[in-house]
Amino acid sequence: MRYICKMKQFFYVIIIVVSFQILQAQDKVEGFVVSDSIVDDKYREDQFYASVTYNLLGKKPSGVSQSGFSSGFHFGFIRDMPINTKRNIAIGIGFGLSANSYNQTLLIAEDTGVLNYSILDDNVSFSKNKFTTYFVEIPFEFRWRTSNASDYEFWRIYTGFKLGYVIYSSSKFIGKPDSIKLSNIGDFNKLQYGVTFSAGYSNVNFHLYYALNAIFDTNAKLNGSGESVEMNAIKIGLMFYIL
Repeated sequence: MRYICKMKQFFYVIIIVVSFQILQAQDKVEGFVVSDSIVDDKYREDQFYASVTYNLLGKKPSGVSQSGFSSGFHFGFIRDMPINTKRNIAIGIGFGLSANSYNQTLLIAEDTGVLNYSILDDNVSFSKNKFTTYFVEIPFEFRWRTSNASDYEFWRIYTGFKLGYVIYSSSKFIGKPDSIKLSNIGDFNKLQYGVTFSAGYSNVNFHLYYALNAIFDTNAKLNGSGESVEMNAIKIGLMFYIL
């Protein structure tokens, strides 16, 4: 538990610091006039990113539903590599960290080392049931924007692909008759990947991630029916970019 709390605190502190830097940089840019004599014709864009998302579950087994707010926090660095002379088209590759929680009605329990999956119904009294994943991520992006060497506010459309590797996972059920807490759950797919889309103006942009593979591997099956738990992640939120 102490390890989980420290990880959460670490993620939240980094998000706050990055967000502050974004706002601070934006204020400086708004009050700064770029001289024609110091225009950098080899400029790059959007080296750092931070994102807050609402996390959804796709392809849910019958009876599984989401409750409460499921959140995601993502931040990292992307190397911007322009591929044309105007430098408004580029390829980006980076490295980041991500924390994701999903509040839902799929109960993960363990019996003598074997993981069991069941659906919580109205007969079960509980206040919280969620699972959480922490990733290291490698984003790839194809970038188009209306930027130039002296314009700090511009339109952008970035599409791409993101690889994520689970470095820690946990689940928590708080209810009756007993609370259940598990960590480093072996049935999570260690490698998860999906497509991304970001679009907007200036620092704030709409962001979408759609996973192409399942959160759990083929070992995760519902008790009784034997149905595979093939849910995938869908993340919708805001992306903040900074030079």
